[in-house]
Amino acid sequence: MATTFTIGALGKAAGVNLETVRYYERIGLLPAPPRSDGGYRRYDGTAVQRLRFIRRGRELGFGIDEIRTLLQLADHPQQPCDAADRLAQRHLAEVEAKIADLQAMRDVLARLADCHSRSAEHCRLLETLEQRDCCVHRD
Repeated sequence: MATTFTIGALGKAAGVNLETVRYYERIGLLPAPPRSDGGYRRYDGTAVQRLRFIRRGRELGFGIDEIRTLLQLADHPQQPCDAADRLAQRHLAEVEAKIADLQAMRDVLARLADCHSRSAEHCRLLETLEQRDCCVHRD
């Protein structure tokens, strides 16, 4: 007989909590499993693989709809991977834009963090947040 998993054991094997399993089942990313005579969900090894796939996709920052598309491609391996390539390229562009934004944010914070003011009245960060230009220190 093939190994089956309860929802808790499935979550543990896939590295997600059981509420995540229920959520993915509810939105259709994870097919509803058969139930035992006692009404408990009984998942098989493919559910573990699918949940790990979803978790890795989420860790890479893909959204639910993107994961859904990737799962459809994975479920039909004879299809060309053009759609997956386009998703990866679009996501990479988004990640690179976020990196650029974060680097700009880091630069601003680096200028504001080294204030050395003795009072909050002349704190560079507070001045910037309050948009006070009367007290802004010019370097």
